[in-house]
Amino acid sequence: MGTRKKGVEFAKHITEIIAKSTGFESHLQKVKIVDGGDGACTAELKVDKDHVNVYKFMHGGYIMTLVDMITTYALMSKPCHPGVSVDLSVNFLNGAKLGDDVVIQANLSKVGKYLAFIDCTLKHKKDDTVIAKGTHLKYIKFE
Repeated sequence: MGTRKKGVEFAKHITEIIAKSTGFESHLQKVKIVDGGDGACTAELKVDKDHVNVYKFMHGGYIMTLVDMITTYALMSKPCHPGVSVDLSVNFLNGAKLGDDVVIQANLSKVGKYLAFIDCTLKHKKDDTVIAKGTHLKYIKFE
């Protein structure tokens, strides 16, 4: 479930999870986990043809997937169950085109007895222009 690994060790651990996935998580095979631990996860992605809509902009559904998964990895950097989603919300602020480099940063805001609150921002790597901001609420009380 959770891990206390940080930095390079955390990135390696999450990358192995993605690489071994044969399910939905395999959609993240082109995402590079670059840092994380202690309630945070940072990833990078070059927008590829698999990630865009008919207009060659990153698909909103893929952005939602990134927010969902990268926030879950941030939560997994704490010693707790990765939980199940209660609410996932994303505001789309700017587009990302085919070939753009994107940075995804997720940070755990609060962990309570039953719920975890995680924030996520997607930005253009070249100039920090915000592409999308997301919040993820997860139920984490399992016995």
